[in-house]
Parts: sequence; C-alpha cells; structure tokens
Amino acid sequence: MTNELDFRLDDFDPVDAVSELAESSLCAGDLTALAEHHTTPNGSRSYLVAHDGSMTWDVPGEPQLVGIKVTRDLRERTFLFETANHASLAFAQNWLVERGCPPEPIAQVGADLIQPADDLTVRVEEQIRASGDRYKVLATQTSDYAPCETWTMVRNSGADHAPIRVFLEETAADVLTYTVREGAFAHEDGAQDWLDNRDGPLPEPPEYRGDGTVLRTRAALTRSTSPSAIPKAGLGTSTAPWANTAQRPNPRRPM
Repeated sequence: MTNELDFRLDDFDPVDAVSELAESSLCAGDLTALAEHHTTPNGSRSYLVAHDGSMTWDVPGEPQLVGIKVTRDLRERTFLFETANHASLAFAQNWLVERGCPPEPIAQVGADLIQPADDLTVRVEEQIRASGDRYKVLATQTSDYAPCETWTMVRNSGADHAPIRVFLEETAADVLTYTVREGAFAHEDGAQDWLDNRDGPLPEPPEYRGDGTVLRTRAALTRSTSPSAIPKAGLGTSTAPWANTAQRPNPRRPM
C-alpha cells in the first residue's frame, strides 16, 4: 500500500463534467489505499477503497472511506470517474463489487492495517460484501474518539422480520483489531433509540437463531476470552488513522 494514490490518468481527459468534478474533488495526498484491484493486461478499469484523511477534520461523524471506480477508454484517452462515501470498509467493497469488481481481490486488505478480531467479524463482512443491493443505507456515524466505533443503519429488503439492521464496528486500538456485529430492529426509531441509549445488548437477527455456523462461532468466542486469543495486527507506516493509532487521542479505524 502507498500513502498517495496514482489514478493512472496521465494523458487522459474526463468523459464528462461529472467525472471531472469527482476526480478533482479528491486530493491524492489525503488518500490511503486500503484495498484495490486493477484489470489486466490493459488496465482499463481500477477499483479502490481509500481512507480520506481530510474527513477526520471535517464534520464530526461523517464517513471517512471512499469507493472509487475509474474506467478508461484506451482508444479515446478519456476516463469515467465514479465515487461514493462509506462508513464501513465492507460496504465500500460491496459498492465496488456491484459495479463489476471481482469480489476476491477487493476483499484483500494489507497485513499492515488493522485486522478483524474474530471469525464472526469476518463472516459479517463477507455477508455485507456479497449482499448485492439488499441493504439500503439509512444512516451512518463514525467516531474517532472513545468510544472508537462506527455504525451503519440499513433496511434489509430480504428480511421478513426486523428489517432494520445496525452493523456496529468497535475498535480495540491497543491491539489494532476490530469487531463487527449485526443487530436487528423492527423500526428505525427502535434502532436509533438503542444507538442513543445502549440500554441492552445489540438485538440478534432472527435468522441467527437457527444458524449453526453462527452458534459455533459464538461458542468459540465465549471460550476464547483471554487477551492472548485476539490476533494482533502489525503496525503500519501510513499516517491515516486506519493504519496508525498513535495519531490522535483514542483513535479508531475510520470506517
């Protein structure tokens, strides 16, 4: 991973005003690539998830990740530039997959960056990446300070019961790992009330109750309660909070 992105657009012109504005609105020096894929052999398309460091000083709570798709017309020497802001890495990856990116390469994140703490986190993120257009994002919140967390509230069009889902991501800055958990609610007001008050555990989705894999994972997590059971990620060299938790007080992974 490099600290500054190269969109590979030398000698290319934007295909329209929208692409020109989208490309010019991003400052490469503020971006740190978290996951990327470039088509081969001609490199006509690039898919990236990046952390935008400028967002850490913008409006509090705003999403800090950006999904980027660049489509190059190699004959006409023009480019189409598409972006979307996301609070969570998995939702940014899902956005790219829906726009033609192969799922496997964009799911690969550098080993020097903060890592999932457990198997359930991996499973939930895989679920989000593969969800297609099932989740309609209703609201997000990102916190750089304690509690170091990000949440995304969605409507799950595939759920017969409790269709409002909250994906809560919590960071353990001391060991550079994070967890993602899914909660289920009947209505948006109920989800927001839980987020505001935290007056009980995150309500479990109904479909989890008969899911043997989830039950086995939860049992394993219950047995593995010591700090030594949590995998530690290596320290990265990036200056983005996603990779360097020494930058700010009580920092977090910016998703």
